[in-house]
Amino acid sequence: MRRAVDIAKKGIGFVNPNPMVGCVVVKDDVIISEGYHELYGGFHAERNALTNNEADFNGATLYVTLEPCCHHGKTPPCTDIIIEKGISKVFVGILDPNPLVDRKGISILRDAGIEVVTGVLEDEIKELNKIFLKYIKTRRPYVLMKTAMTLDGKIASHTGDSKWITNGKSRQLVHKLRSEMMGVVVGIGTVIADDPMLNCRYESQQTTDNGQQDLSTSVEIHGRVSSVHKVHQPIRIIVDTKASIPMESQIVKTAKDYRTILAIGNSTANNQSSTVEMLKSFNVEILCCEEKNGHVDINDLMVKLGEMGIDSLLLEGGSTLNAAFLDAGCVDEIYAFIAPKIIGGQDSKSPVGGKGIDLMSDAIMLKDIKIEQFDNDILIKCRV
Repeated sequence: MRRAVDIAKKGIGFVNPNPMVGCVVVKDDVIISEGYHELYGGFHAERNALTNNEADFNGATLYVTLEPCCHHGKTPPCTDIIIEKGISKVFVGILDPNPLVDRKGISILRDAGIEVVTGVLEDEIKELNKIFLKYIKTRRPYVLMKTAMTLDGKIASHTGDSKWITNGKSRQLVHKLRSEMMGVVVGIGTVIADDPMLNCRYESQQTTDNGQQDLSTSVEIHGRVSSVHKVHQPIRIIVDTKASIPMESQIVKTAKDYRTILAIGNSTANNQSSTVEMLKSFNVEILCCEEKNGHVDINDLMVKLGEMGIDSLLLEGGSTLNAAFLDAGCVDEIYAFIAPKIIGGQDSKSPVGGKGIDLMSDAIMLKDIKIEQFDNDILIKCRV
């Protein structure tokens, strides 16, 4: 199963909103085939493993990280080919909470006389598929909030200068995170202050093992043209209640190259139709949201993005948007990079703005703390 988990990771960034799944087939204590879910809409791990060579699978044992599907979706049921190939025993990592599967796949295999063992490396596989497990149950994106601050808790100087707080290794990890999440979200303040591209400049080292599909060709994934196993480009999402994004910004100018969504308030959509139409002419998608206290309602935004099939977001906002997401209870995990620098200044912003709490007992308590070091930078990972 350990090998199945390792190869499942090759699907990071390319299978959303599906789970990452790996499959290994063993016979006479030798691995005779393996496969993984390579691409959204493509064959599942089991079917790849059982069709990528001419091995005799009769009587073999199959290890798969997720319960095999038993319904017709974009591909045929994996239970069918497992039974057809004569597999005698199946080890399953975790059950599939998808209502179309949820223990039904295991029941079908057992009814066919196949021995099934569940719960192998369960905790590790749940962690690998934390995005899928939240999305399939709630239909809302998993949100990872990334912050970069100095030792005294500042994200920019009093003049707004923030390039660069962290070192190159830390910033490279952020690009890797962009390649793993389906979307990256910032507020209009960040766009105006930094004029970012918000694209991914990280080259994956993944390679194709089984030769089943030619994955070096360009394919369209959720409206983004990407070369599989090179780099996944996230959907860029800008929270901009009043549609005030500059037409000359890099975000607007490159919207034809990178899928871009502008989340605006319903009142703006009604009152600024000419601006909205101009943005659309640049290929910017407009997402109209309910408003709360004069700003885009974050919970409504999460519902709408979930309905669009967007299962994960890297929140790279400034203090205002970070506070809005936290206040709405929409942050699942935090990566806080801390650089050994001191900025000072009472007007220098911190990662989380807003009104703040009145009492220390009201503080958001974080859990599952992990600490890593990148040269002189410290990364604190935690769950909310």
